[in-house]
Amino acid sequence: MKHKYLSNVSTLEYNTERCRSCGRCTEVCPHGVFAIEEKKAIVIAKDSCMECGACALNCPAGAIEVKAGVGCAYAIILSWFSGKEPTCGCADEDNDVCCG
Repeated sequence: MKHKYLSNVSTLEYNTERCRSCGRCTEVCPHGVFAIEEKKAIVIAKDSCMECGACALNCPAGAIEVKAGVGCAYAIILSWFSGKEPTCGCADEDNDVCCG
């Protein structure tokens, strides 16, 4: 069973044109966000991304970017462990709730 955190909040960005098909992202991602299809990596579960940054750090082609330790997904996960309200910095004057 894949973990799913929040829909459409991950900072993960992937550039297929830069991919060299090494498969490193599939090896290091703890939640199976990537798969190899027709000799290229594809994102199959973006909402499962916990923004750890392992994929971006290990991609030799620089095809992956993720803001590790920031963003809504990280804030929600951290709140589960801390018991505090999530804070991700996306609140504005009209909305004072993380990811709202």
